[in-house]
Amino acid sequence: MPNSISSAPRNDTARGILLMILAILLFTAMDAAAKGLIQRFPVPQIVFARFVGQAVIVMLILRHAILVTLRTRYPIQHLIRSACQLGATGCFFAALPHIGLAEATALTDLNPVFITVGAALFLGESLGPRRLAGVVVAMIGAMIVIRPGAAVFTPAAFLPLCAALFYTANALYTRHLGPRESHWTPMLLAALFGALATAPLQPFVWQPVPLSDLPLFLLIGCLGTGAQLFLIRAFSMAEAGAVAPFAYLGILFATGWGIVLYDEWPDLPTIIGALVIVAAGVYVWHRETRANRTPSPPA
Repeated sequence: MPNSISSAPRNDTARGILLMILAILLFTAMDAAAKGLIQRFPVPQIVFARFVGQAVIVMLILRHAILVTLRTRYPIQHLIRSACQLGATGCFFAALPHIGLAEATALTDLNPVFITVGAALFLGESLGPRRLAGVVVAMIGAMIVIRPGAAVFTPAAFLPLCAALFYTANALYTRHLGPRESHWTPMLLAALFGALATAPLQPFVWQPVPLSDLPLFLLIGCLGTGAQLFLIRAFSMAEAGAVAPFAYLGILFATGWGIVLYDEWPDLPTIIGALVIVAAGVYVWHRETRANRTPSPPA
């Protein structure tokens, strides 16, 4: 990845933030729909349907431009990005049979802090003691949600954390590739990769889909496509540090979906841990925006 990316204009940053909020809203809606299906279908089948749905929708939109869209100067970066997107989706969906929607989302929402660290390592941004403090505090919040020694502390609790790491790598590569290529290229390549990678599993796990469940499968494909489109546009339009913290709205959205659809009310430790994670992310974001506003000293 390059050492740095120039700052986005203020209007682009505002639009990027709005697109990020829309992306998170659709992602949490997709996760809520997937949670309903996971009670009756295996996770690999739902992940396969999610990526097949995106591939079909994007190809219908592109039609005669499919081959042109598939051409890229960055095949290795797209391969890694696509694998990370599949990893994030697979890990998160696999956690849902064992963890509440709000708990899983709270743990996955460590990703803005991870993105800050990743931006320092791969995009050349500075990582001072205050940002490191934000990372440590966010990890403490995650431990409050997981509660080592309690019933919540199971191997499944690490799946959302893995999803957060995969999402972080996906976001960094999206930011790296976004300004350089059409947003339809990563959309199509990631969809095809996810569908092809999970296709060999289907003969071993596939269960017939009743007509009553078909709309929910189609909905997952549509929501996932829209969310990815908004996410790619957000990271292409604005700096990662500016839009990533708004992923914390996912905790609120997921809690709402969980209450309305599944009567899942987060307990007090989950609420406290989520607030700690959010506070750490907002602190890091505040430091980033303050640093960006401070004029450089004269040479």
